[in-house]
Amino acid sequence: MKILLNQMTVFRKGTTQKLSVLVEDGRIVSLSPQVPQMADALVIELKNGTLFPGFVDVHVHLREPGFSRKETIATGTRAAAHGGFTAVCPMPNLKPVPDSLEHLQPQLDLIQRDGVVHVYPYGAITVGEQGKDLADLEGLAPYVVAFSDDGRGVQNSERMRQAMRRAKALGKLIVAHCEDESLVGGGYIHDGAYARAHGHRGNPSASEWKQVERDLALVEETGCAYHVCHVSTKESVELIRQAKAKGLDVTCETTPHYLVFNDTMLQEDGRFKMNPPIRSEADRQALLAGIQDGTVDMVATDHAPHTAEEKAGGLEKSLNGIVGLETAFPVLYTQLVRPGILTLAQLVDLMHTNPAKRFGLGGGLEVGAPADLTVFDLDACYTIRPEDFLSQGKSSPFTGQTVYGKCLLTLSGGTIAWQAKGGDQG
Repeated sequence: MKILLNQMTVFRKGTTQKLSVLVEDGRIVSLSPQVPQMADALVIELKNGTLFPGFVDVHVHLREPGFSRKETIATGTRAAAHGGFTAVCPMPNLKPVPDSLEHLQPQLDLIQRDGVVHVYPYGAITVGEQGKDLADLEGLAPYVVAFSDDGRGVQNSERMRQAMRRAKALGKLIVAHCEDESLVGGGYIHDGAYARAHGHRGNPSASEWKQVERDLALVEETGCAYHVCHVSTKESVELIRQAKAKGLDVTCETTPHYLVFNDTMLQEDGRFKMNPPIRSEADRQALLAGIQDGTVDMVATDHAPHTAEEKAGGLEKSLNGIVGLETAFPVLYTQLVRPGILTLAQLVDLMHTNPAKRFGLGGGLEVGAPADLTVFDLDACYTIRPEDFLSQGKSSPFTGQTVYGKCLLTLSGGTIAWQAKGGDQG
């Protein structure tokens, strides 16, 4: 099928150009200031749209197989397309845990059947994500994007050392949820002023950064390629900055909620509960500084849907996790780009260029590259409403916020994965 995106404003190489983009057989075949004469192409004209390379989210939870009451491959990938994402990497806290090819196969089958964007699953580091025996890393390696036990930190240092050595031999990343469970102490929000003022048990920053510190020492020892999930603390940022200065093969991600909120903004509502928790303003500022100096490489959403009942227990009793695929770009564009904290080019690097490069996923806006594209109306202003989400999960701390940037179209592999209908541009 041929698709002509006619006379689009294209954001490319840090600037905008007026171009016509011709897509055929899943790839970009022409980027031209002129309008090609294509009688047999589906012509799409979005005069208010700006075209970007499709966003890449290296940290999502699609919940299937095992937890389809929360999300499915079908609903999660439609939500991704609605948010402008053309590639997502689902974490392995599933049932069965993908700790062998046999246990991965049900997920691969669902992806093949139901995915509307590219889905690159993780394999587990340990059997059942239990932190004891290593998973079948060799058997999984050809089929997974990287190895992670996300949802839990690997508590045993020797087990992580062994995993790093085997991942290095296989040419695969270790992607680490850093959490020292011995330091959490039953805490469920940041151990700060809000927790003390409202009688909540606090989760100290050390529960994250102490394990980052341990893992970076192991990276220096093993030479493993390593990526830190959902960084939330200023200490973690500094440790990663120092590791990069040493030349270690280390990257990290943070999320929109850690860049926008601090713990003084918490509400007594489960939509503000996630792990790691929203931390202090000093931590938020350190993350922004880390983006500016290249310490923080990318933004991921940690999209983690739950049922309404599972999120109805307030800060103390709700399960950890919020949805984020459909709000990430508009929230960050509104909160960081429009005020001048980040440039649009920096945001595109965080959401496309850097994750795509690190994880080897997709191309850019070039002739011959896969047609993984998204179009946003950057001037469209609206209120975030969970009832508009395509995800089964509806719990978002951004509910009620006024934002700019609505997704008009997403192409994944040259196929329309999301398109706004008629006058509804989102």
